[in-house]
Amino acid sequence: MTLTADDPLSRTAAQREESGRRLLKSSAALSYDPLVDLDWDAPLLDDAFFAPQHRITLYGTDLWDSMSRAQRIDLSRLELASIASMGIWFETLLMQMMVRRIYDDDPRTATVQYGFTEIGDECRHSVMFGKLLSKLDAPYYRPVRFMHEGGRFLKATSNGATCFAGALFVEEVLDQMQREARADESLQPLVRGVSHVHIVEEARHMRFARDEAAIEYAGQRRLTREWSKLVVAASAYLASRGLVHPHVYRDAGLDMRTAVRVARTNPHARATRAWAARRVRATLEEIDMITGPSRLLWKHAGLLEPVPAETA
Repeated sequence: MTLTADDPLSRTAAQREESGRRLLKSSAALSYDPLVDLDWDAPLLDDAFFAPQHRITLYGTDLWDSMSRAQRIDLSRLELASIASMGIWFETLLMQMMVRRIYDDDPRTATVQYGFTEIGDECRHSVMFGKLLSKLDAPYYRPVRFMHEGGRFLKATSNGATCFAGALFVEEVLDQMQREARADESLQPLVRGVSHVHIVEEARHMRFARDEAAIEYAGQRRLTREWSKLVVAASAYLASRGLVHPHVYRDAGLDMRTAVRVARTNPHARATRAWAARRVRATLEEIDMITGPSRLLWKHAGLLEPVPAETA
């Protein structure tokens, strides 16, 4: 990795402080209150999808072809609910990891103050996603037990690199999906509105996470780096595979085991995962965080595959 004056690793403490001040100003200038800025009382449209059809996990399969338009719309509603549920779960983890990280730091610094600001943003996002679940008349899809309990371990043992690299993975994946949704005028207006709020505010979070992940990872010793790479790889694997909960298919009136099997072997769904993760993959590869044994997890999740032109 070749560093320049603009690379995160070359930044002095003063430069990091200046970055924190800029992020604080951006937060003050452009933030939303989802409870006020989104129209939660507007009725949902009867015949509009909740996600682009080609991003739905069963798209392009024989099972998809056998479904009516109404069934497909309902599946898109429930898959969106699952993704929102994952967002709430991860943002709750992230807030705890960030609080742990700044517990011993100086609150007079702009870096710590921005950390508190981001925690506030994530609180509002979790409320927004919770409101969305209610509006969708959908359940909260809690992660499967192994993943949920793994989250307890992660939040208790995370270091700076795992905190920010893990956050960047989830934020980038959601950002890619929401940017596409925001631009799709055929989707539910509320979905596009929620996507817009999250995109604008997460842009700051991702900028912060990219820089801090690189700085924290570079400062770790070799064994700690290997551990960080493994934790981030496992997080990426589980998050990418767990975005759509198996119960979504049951609640959509499908045979759950059949639908799960079809979704997991669907090349369109696999290509979508690689497409959504392509930017964060490039970022983490640039700082040498996807190497060694941990790379196998990224590969097994399908996140290292080239993105077909038709998917992008």
